[in-house]
Amino acid sequence: MTNAAPLILFNSLTRQLEPFVPVHEGEARVYSCGPTVYNYPHIGNMRAYVFADILGRTLSWKGYRLTHVINITDVGHLTDDADAGEDKLEKAAKFSAQSIWDIARHYTEAYWADIRALNIRQPAHWSIATDYVPQMIEFAKSIADRHCYELDSGLYFDTATVADYGRLARAQTDEGEGRIEAVEGKRHAADFAIWRKTPPGETRQMEWDSPWGKGAPGWHLECSVMSGALLGFPFDIHTGGIDHREIHHPNEIAQNQARCCTNGLDNPANSGAKIWMHNNFLVERSGKMSKSSGEFLRLQLLIDRGYHPLAYRLMCLQAHYRSELEFSWDGLGAALTRLKRMVRQIDDLRHQYGSTAGYLSTTTDNEGLALLRVIAPRPDEFEDQRLVALLAEFDEAISADLGTPQALVVLDKVLSLKRVDVLQKHSLASIMLRVLGLDRLEPDGDFLKPADLRIRPKAATISEPEIETALARRKEARAKKDFATSDAIRDELAAKGVEVMDGDPLGWEWKLGD
Repeated sequence: MTNAAPLILFNSLTRQLEPFVPVHEGEARVYSCGPTVYNYPHIGNMRAYVFADILGRTLSWKGYRLTHVINITDVGHLTDDADAGEDKLEKAAKFSAQSIWDIARHYTEAYWADIRALNIRQPAHWSIATDYVPQMIEFAKSIADRHCYELDSGLYFDTATVADYGRLARAQTDEGEGRIEAVEGKRHAADFAIWRKTPPGETRQMEWDSPWGKGAPGWHLECSVMSGALLGFPFDIHTGGIDHREIHHPNEIAQNQARCCTNGLDNPANSGAKIWMHNNFLVERSGKMSKSSGEFLRLQLLIDRGYHPLAYRLMCLQAHYRSELEFSWDGLGAALTRLKRMVRQIDDLRHQYGSTAGYLSTTTDNEGLALLRVIAPRPDEFEDQRLVALLAEFDEAISADLGTPQALVVLDKVLSLKRVDVLQKHSLASIMLRVLGLDRLEPDGDFLKPADLRIRPKAATISEPEIETALARRKEARAKKDFATSDAIRDELAAKGVEVMDGDPLGWEWKLGD
C-alpha cells in the first residue's frame, strides 16, 4: 500500500520535526537502548519499548524493511549513570551471593516476559553486551591515540576532541554535566571512562584483559560498538528514554564521531544516527517508580492485581510519546475499560460474518509485520467513502510523529461505524489494531474476549467457577423475581471481594476487588 502522508519524526538532536528519509532506500535501521539486567524493569522502563515498538510498526506500515536492534546491558553500567559508583551487575551479585551470569540471565528472561506480555515485537537482534567485548576493545584502541588518555582508574574519553559535545543535551558549559563523577586527573569535568580498570586487590566476576589493564568496558562504549556493528554508521534512528538524552547518548555520539572521523553535529548523521528519538517519563506520584523504593511498579504487579497487560500498553498509547504520562490505578482502569470496549466491538464483528478471513495473523516476529504492506486494504478496495477517509485519517495521525492518541480516535470511529460492509470494516479495524499493537491473541489461539479482561487479582481466594456458579443461581432467582435470594447471593459475593455489575453496557457481570 502506498500511504499518502509523509512520515514526520521529532529529532531530539535538532529539536525539530523532520521528514524520515532513510539512509538506505526502502530500509529502516533502528537501535534502541535496552535494559541493564540487574533488576526487574519497572513500568516506566517499559514505556520506552512500547514507544520503540510503535515506531517500528509505523515504519513497517509505511513500507520500509525494518532492522531493529535492542541491546541487553549485562556489564559496564554503574550505579550512577554519570560514571560513578559500582557496576550494577557486580553490586547485585554481591548482594544476592549469586553468579553475575545467573543474575543477568534471570532478569533478561523477566524483561523478555514483559516484552511478550505487552505485545512488543521481537527485534531483528538482541545484542548482548558481553558478546561484544572484543569489538569494544578494538573500538577503543582505534580512537585512543587521538581522543583518549589513561589514568590509574581507566581509559577516559577527552570530550574536547570532538565538535559540539553535549549538543543533544543542550549542556555545552565549561562546568560540564554536574552529575559526572569528579575523578582526579580528568582533563574536563564531562570526560568519561570507556574502559575501567579493575582496582588493585579486587577481582570482578566480569573482567577482560585489555591494553589498559584488566577491567571492563564503560556503559557508553557498548552501544556505539553494537549499533555500528549491526546497523553500520550512519543508521537511521536511535531511540531511548529521555533520561538518556543528558549523558549516555551525548557520550555515545562523541564516541561515534571519534570512530568515524566526522565533524560537527550540524549534519546529524555525524552523530552515528540521522535521528535521535526519546520518550518522556512515566510519572508516579507515590515514588514507587524508582527501583530503590523496594516494591516498585513492575508490569507483573499490575497483572497480579488483575489488570491485563494490554491495558497498560493502551494507557501508554493514549498519551503522545514525547509528553509526560502520569500513572494512576484509575487511569489504568479507564484504559482497561476502553480496551474491553474495543475487544467487544471486534468480537461482535467476527460473530457477524463468522470467520477471521485471515486478516489477523498470529505472526509477531520482525518479518511478520511486513505483511501489513501486503494485506493492508487499499483505498480502491472500499466502496464506502467513509472507510477511505478514515484510512487516510489514520495514516495522517500515525505519520505525524507517531500520533497514537489521534490514531486511537480514528480506530474508535471505525469500530463505531453503522451500516457499512462488515468484512471491510473488520479489515480496516484489524490493520489499525496491528499497527497499534493491540491485536494480542491469547496463548491458546483464541481471540481476546470481554471476559478475559475482567479484573482478577492473583490473591483472590474465590475461584472463577465458583463466581460463575453463584451468578447462575442469581440469574435464576432474578428470573423468578426472587429478589431476596438474588440480593443475598450478591451480598455473599461482595463479602468475598466480587462486585456484581448489573446492567453494565460493556457486558461486565462481575469484577474482583484489588
